[in-house]
Formats: sequence, C-alpha cells, structure tokens
Amino acid sequence: MVDVVDQLAEQEEPMTSTKPYEISKRKVLEAYRKVRANEGSAGIDGESIEMFAADLQGNLYKLWNRLSSGSYFPPPVREVSIAKKQGGVRKLGVPTVADRIAQELVKQRIEGDLEDLFHEDSYGYRRGKSAEQALGVTRQRCWKFCWAVEFDIRRAFDELDWELLSRAIHKHVKDPWALLYLQRWLKASAVNEEGQRVERSAGVPQGSVIGPVLMNLYLHYAFDAWMQREYPQLPFARYADDAVAHCRSEAEAQQLLQAIQARLKQCKLVMHPEKSGVVYCQPNRRSRPEYSPIQFTFLGYTFRPRRSGKARTSFLPAVSREAIKEMYSEMRQWKLPRQSSVSLVELARRYDPILRGWLEYYGMFYRSALRVVFDHFDRLLAHWARKKYRRLTRHPRRSHMWVRRVAQRSPRLFSHWLLFGTATVRTMGAV
Repeated sequence: MVDVVDQLAEQEEPMTSTKPYEISKRKVLEAYRKVRANEGSAGIDGESIEMFAADLQGNLYKLWNRLSSGSYFPPPVREVSIAKKQGGVRKLGVPTVADRIAQELVKQRIEGDLEDLFHEDSYGYRRGKSAEQALGVTRQRCWKFCWAVEFDIRRAFDELDWELLSRAIHKHVKDPWALLYLQRWLKASAVNEEGQRVERSAGVPQGSVIGPVLMNLYLHYAFDAWMQREYPQLPFARYADDAVAHCRSEAEAQQLLQAIQARLKQCKLVMHPEKSGVVYCQPNRRSRPEYSPIQFTFLGYTFRPRRSGKARTSFLPAVSREAIKEMYSEMRQWKLPRQSSVSLVELARRYDPILRGWLEYYGMFYRSALRVVFDHFDRLLAHWARKKYRRLTRHPRRSHMWVRRVAQRSPRLFSHWLLFGTATVRTMGAV
C-alpha cells in the first residue's frame, strides 16, 4: 500500500493566485515527519500524534490550506509544571500536534538564514552544534586563560521582551507568511493545569518548536554580538541561556561579570545570582588568590582541578554531583528490586537505553567519574537478584558475585558492563 504521506506529496501542484502565501505541501509533509520523529505529548485538544495520523492526509491538507490562506491562528499551549533540580517548578508550554507542525515549517524556513548570522560559539539548538563541542572548547580555553566568568540567565525563555524580539524578527525574517505566524505565536495564550486561560506578555513557551530559534536570535543581540563588539579578545561559549567567558586576570573577569550583568539588564533579562560568578581555573591551587572559587558547572559537568596522570593535575570537566544525584533519583523511581517477576533481559530492555544515554553524554569527558552511578545500578541489580532467586535471598555477597558472573557471560546486556565491568565485591555493600 502506498504511504498516505507519499500520496499527499504527489498532489503537489503549482501555486495559484487564490492563495496569498506560497507554501509548499511537500514542506508541510517534511515538517510532519520531523514532528513525528520527535514524538511529544498532546496539546490542549488532547490529540496525540497517532490520533492526528489516523486522518493524516485530511489533517495535513487542512493545515496547509489554513497556513497558505493566512487564516491559521495558533491555539493556546498547554502548561505543564516540571520540578527543577534546584527546587521549584518550571513551566513548559505544550503546543498541539498541528501547531508543532506549523512551527516546524516556519523553523525550517528561517533557520538556514539565521545560521549565517549566529556566532560560531553559540552551541545550543543549532544544526551541527552540540553540548560536546561547547564543553570541549571550554576545556581547552580553561588551559589557556587563568580566569573564567560563568553565568546563567534566570527564566530566560519566560522573560524575552516582545518588543526587542520583534525588532530582531522583522530585521531578519523576510517571508511575509513566516513573519505573520511568528508574531501570532509570540502572543498565543496558555491554558494552565487548572484549565484556566493565561494571557502572556513576554517570552516564548519553553517546549515549543520555534522557541529555541527565537531564544538564540534574542541572545545573539543581547550577548553574542555585544561580546564580539565590546570584548573581541575574550572568547566565550554559550549554550542557550548558560555561558562561560574566559579572561586573563581576576580584575578583567570581575569587570566583565559586572558588564554582562548590566548588558542583560539593558535587554530586560536577569543574571541568576546563584549560578554566576568568577572562577580561577588553573590546576595549581597554591597560586590561586585567596577565597577565589576553583570550580564551575556547565551543561551538567563540573570543571575543576583533577588528576590527569600519575603526577599531573589539570583543570578538567567531569559529571557534576548534581547530575549524579539526579541519576540516583531516577533509579530510585524505577523500584528495581520490586520487579522480581520480570526477567533480566526485560530489565535490560527497559533501562539500558537510559543507562546508555547517561554514558554517552556524561561519559564524554573524564568517564571514570561516572562509574559510581553504574556501580549503584549494579547494587540495585544484586538486590533484585536476591528478591528473585531464593538461593540468594540471605546472601548479599553471593548476589553481587552473581551480577559479576552474568556481566562476564553477557557483557553487552548493559552498556556499562563493556566499559566498567561490575564493581568488586569489596566495594559493593548490601542495598
């Protein structure tokens, strides 16, 4: 059977004067495929991606028709509260499936043009850029510069000023239809978890498809272009609202910190006081000025002096304590020992993709610091074995030996076994 998506693509026809905006049906299809690949939950209409796909041809045609005629108005986003690592909650805005497709369509149209504008050291939400690159370049620059300024912007997605953002949008977005819908998305309302409509006056919904692109556009002028103009000799790396800049002296770093704070205020943004400061980033602690911090956290990694050889210390990134605590917390939620009714293969199917994701991200630098996380998982696995197998119930040491034997026989069952093996019996206590 011919895929319904391909059927709709075959209907592509030259645009006529009956539609005020020339929008390709094929581009709408591409946007749908991207949204489907990214999955995501339903918006305020309760329609999932699977439900949307049940009448895919009709739904996509309806969306294309409204977009190309200028009659598309974004529905409110659904507000969802998620707990923040440092306490409190973060509000996410979940658009409907159709709205995500429309946003993806505009994103693909404007993204290429904006790429030529953005600074090479802006790494967040960009094609060909990654957190790994931001961490790698920051590590290298910490070896060359003695001081660093770390800063984070408080509630950045929520506080983007519409007037300033609109100026940047009008300057760089030339397609009338893209400009029209960007303005409508800025002012779209939200529906909170109590079902009440909430009017917005600033920011872009965190969780929207178009939000990260607009965030990068705003911060390009608020920070990147400003740094390039005012401090061209000082390199930096920015990932969304988190950044690190490098300086040659403490005085220069303190002056830059104050200047960044003033610049953000001028752009109606606020520097996070608890996540910003000046850091001495050289491995020799004896030469550091008194009371100066000697570590900072960037993208889940803590940069600080670490052993890099038998007798050598270097300023290096490794997984942060906060990230480790978060991984421990997630493992507790699995309640692994209680799942004694399922097989070990099923446990691997459920949880190894998560473990592999942690290993791939937090193991990019100084991987040995991540071993404590996987040792903890193996201890939980030994506890699971004691619950499942009667012969191991009263023998914690034997259960740990059982995990080691399984890891030796089937090292590919869990991703970390190939790299770390399992913890030794001496280091593995009962859970």
